[in-house]
Amino acid sequence: MKKRWIAPIAAASVLLWANPAAAQASRGTVDLSQPSVLADNVFILVCAIFVIFMQAGFAMVEAGLTRAKNAAHMMLKNLLDFVVGAAGFALVGYHIAFSGAAYLGFNWLWAGTDTVAPYSDTLSLPIHFLFQMAFAAATATIISGAVAERVQFRAYFVYSAALSAVIYPVVVSWVFAGDGWLNTRGFVDLAGGSVVHVVGGTAAVIGAVILGPRIGRFDEDGRSNPIPGHNVPLAVLGVFILLVSWFAFNAGSVGRADISIGAVAVATAMGGAFGGLGGTISSWLTLKTPDVTLIGNGLLGGLVSVTAGAANVGIFSAMIMGLIGGFIATNGVFLLDRLKVDDPVGAIPVHLMCGVWGTLAVGIFADPDVAIDGSGPAGLIYGGGSLLVDQAVGLLAIIGFVGVASLAMFLVLREFGWLRVSVEHEMVGLDLAEHALPAYNDDFVDYDDALIGIDELDSYYDDEFAG
Repeated sequence: MKKRWIAPIAAASVLLWANPAAAQASRGTVDLSQPSVLADNVFILVCAIFVIFMQAGFAMVEAGLTRAKNAAHMMLKNLLDFVVGAAGFALVGYHIAFSGAAYLGFNWLWAGTDTVAPYSDTLSLPIHFLFQMAFAAATATIISGAVAERVQFRAYFVYSAALSAVIYPVVVSWVFAGDGWLNTRGFVDLAGGSVVHVVGGTAAVIGAVILGPRIGRFDEDGRSNPIPGHNVPLAVLGVFILLVSWFAFNAGSVGRADISIGAVAVATAMGGAFGGLGGTISSWLTLKTPDVTLIGNGLLGGLVSVTAGAANVGIFSAMIMGLIGGFIATNGVFLLDRLKVDDPVGAIPVHLMCGVWGTLAVGIFADPDVAIDGSGPAGLIYGGGSLLVDQAVGLLAIIGFVGVASLAMFLVLREFGWLRVSVEHEMVGLDLAEHALPAYNDDFVDYDDALIGIDELDSYYDDEFAG
């Protein structure tokens, strides 16, 4: 057997490890006579729009923290994360994610516009799909930043489509679907701390390792040579967009417009704020100066850290989780540096490391009294013990599955020569090499040339009026 077919067969074996699709019972329609139904659907629709807008935030962060010669390339990849993610999730992914199987299945779900969504009493199928589709696109974006400046554009199409159509939906079916084996086990993840961030982060670290670092990122003796981004204000603006949109990301995951969304929003705010505080302290202690890019990543790391447990932890627990997440996001950058893993935007520390921490933290800080009826799961410090075990088991399963599937995917791309750009293309920049269009056009004019041009323009108008 030829070596190039080993990886595809391995990937197929992983994806076929599943229960056959379980046929769901016929679903009814949403009850429009109930005012709460309309409120729930409008609320989730608005949240879905904000989650889609997160693509703009990711695009700005990634473009700002990379070099100008790749800025248009980075923007286009994030634009097409929505395009490819939406298409793949609509045609395949959504029907795997909510098929009704415990592990993996496919059940075509499209029905009437007023059909009630899977595992919901009030949401319509289109609204539910739109919100879940936005999450799928966000997951693919995480890889984009970690492999920036040296991956071929056509490789992007493959890994983005594979992630949104198959890899991500499988994990969704385990956690977000009512019949999923992790859901029934008691695994807690409100808004994708593991399902989005650990999935995207795991695929990102696999891709970054297989690709190798950018040219000049490390010397032959292993010494690190940081490559600064070209536009810090753009990156910080992206962080602000992500911060605002994250409230929709977490609160919308409640699935309805009830009083609990306020507590989720506060936990989100505290996670982000204390993540930024952790990033500030950490960068000051390490670099002897408050580094703006590390503080931004600390804020994002804090948001990721509370994403899984925002509905199950109190305000002070959210502060602690965010603060630790800020330290992880900042120091994770230095750890990757020592391991010679090139992640231009710090996506792996923010999403994978903080996602793992936040998912485990639910098993420590989950307060049963945070739930409206006081029947929520209990973490370790509230007398529970099994929840932390369930969270760890879920993480191992998710990282193991995504790691093997991503490894197979990237190895196949490398085998066929579709993964890394040539040395010439990397040096000239992907804007020109792959798109023939730079992000910034050189329209500066020499002062003397400008004066000559003004004189010629004056002569032209004089002749026109004279005629």
